[in-house]
Parts: sequence; structure tokens; C-alpha cells
Amino acid sequence: MLELEHVWKSYRIGALGSKRLTAVRDVSFQIAPGEVLSVVGESGSGKTTIGKMVLQLASVTRGTIRLDGADVTARGHRERKAYYRRVQGVFQDPFSSYNPIFKADRVLETVRESYFPRTGRGEWNEKVENSLQAVRLDPGSVLGKYPHQLSGGQLQRMLIARALLLDIEVLVADEIISMLDASTRIDVLNLLGELKERGLGVLFITHDLSLANYISERVVIMRHGAVVETGATGTVFGDPRHPYSRNLLASVPQLHRKWSDDPATPQELEPDGDRSVDPPPLTRVGEQHWVAAHP
Repeated sequence: MLELEHVWKSYRIGALGSKRLTAVRDVSFQIAPGEVLSVVGESGSGKTTIGKMVLQLASVTRGTIRLDGADVTARGHRERKAYYRRVQGVFQDPFSSYNPIFKADRVLETVRESYFPRTGRGEWNEKVENSLQAVRLDPGSVLGKYPHQLSGGQLQRMLIARALLLDIEVLVADEIISMLDASTRIDVLNLLGELKERGLGVLFITHDLSLANYISERVVIMRHGAVVETGATGTVFGDPRHPYSRNLLASVPQLHRKWSDDPATPQELEPDGDRSVDPPPLTRVGEQHWVAAHP
């Protein structure tokens, strides 16, 4: 369904844009219908930039993004509007997606104004209620309320409901539960699992390996803008081959073990070098398991 092929992204920085910073380097992956693919990495690894390029919030410097085989890398306003009927995003901070002077369901009404202007009020209200119920929200509890009257979890689920109003095929979920408490997190994760069962493809961007392990079939681990390891989630997390992957897994806190009992000693890695050069190629090391060359 969604495919990235040798995608690069560079930004101009410095005085008058005289320098370039490469944020994403030669990234390729696919997301099939009904699949959750997690992109994992520390801050600055390039994972959020990938989400922005998929959502066409950032241009692609090199490479191609395809949806059902059609190149969607660079499109005009009309084509982009049609693209957003199939691909939507939900971001880390739900509060920033709402204008505090408007009621929260204003974000749902803007979908009607842009995409369904001829839909009658009664038909639209029914569609909104069905969408809210699909994300486990009681319409009577959230409609007509201001953002400050709702919890972060309710606001986040309302944004997912907004995407469902468009009958989307791909959802980009960028750190969507990092600002939620533990009980609400699991509700949103289980919701994504239900949407996956309905055939929705999800690009799940996170720095939390436990969340990636919980929700995704495949994982992409990124460092310094490039993929260092990828494959089936259970395979990659069960037998990490790249030193960076092993360091990430070793750094995950364990519920029944204190840091002082067995402090992890991370393996020393190569420092960030010239990002303008091609990253090390991926080599297949097992069934559904690829690793970048490393010292």
C-alpha cells in the first residue's frame, strides 16, 4: 500500500542556508493493509521527519514515496487534498491540535466543510457519532465540550475519529501516547490494534521499544537518519544484531530489576559522521531480518 524507496531528506541551515543537514538517509520500507510498522530511534534519528514526509508536511529531497503504486512524492494542492482522504496523521501533543476558543468537535466539522459540503446535517451527525463510537468515545460526553473540559486521551481519540471520517487507509501515529498516562496509553494502543484488524495500515513512530513490541508486526530501528536494523518485531527484539539495537534494548527499564542491581554498560558506537554519504547497506541475516554493516 505505502512504500518508501531510497528516501532522503536534507534541510538548509546556517546563515542564508549555506549549510545542509541530512535528517534522513536512504530509507526504504513498505506498509501493507492491516499492518502496524514501528519506526524506533532516539531523538534526532529521523523518525519524525519520515512521518512528515509521508504526510507531505516536508518535501522529499531524494527518493520516492508511493501509495498503491502511484508516486505521491510531489503533488499540488488539489492532489494533496485527495491524498489526505487516504492518509492522515495524529501527533504527540493532542492539545496543540485544538483551538481553545472553539469547541473540540470543531476539528470534526472542518472535515465536513472541506470534504463533505453536500452531506446533510442529519447524515453527518450520524457519521460523526459512528466515528466517535469506533474509537470508544461516548458522543454525549465529548460533543459540545471545549478542549480543556476533556482529557488528553479523549482529545487524542477524537483526532483518530477525525481521521476515520475520511475512510483513510494509512494512519501516521507519531508518539501519540507519550503524553498520556499508563491506563489511557493501553486504551489507545488497543484501539490501534482494532483499527489494524479492519485493514488500516499504521506507521507507528516511537522511542519506546516496549510499545513497538506490543503493537507492531515489523520494526525499523533508525540511528543518525539511517536504518540500522529491520524485520519482524519478535525476531529483531529477540535477537538484535546491530550494537545500537542491543544498546536500546539494554536500556529499557525492567519492572522487577533496579538499575543498581545490574547497571547496563552500553557498547561504544561509531560517532555521527558525514551524513551526506550513503549509509552502510542492509544485509539479510535471517528470515525477515536485515542489519546494516557495522564494525
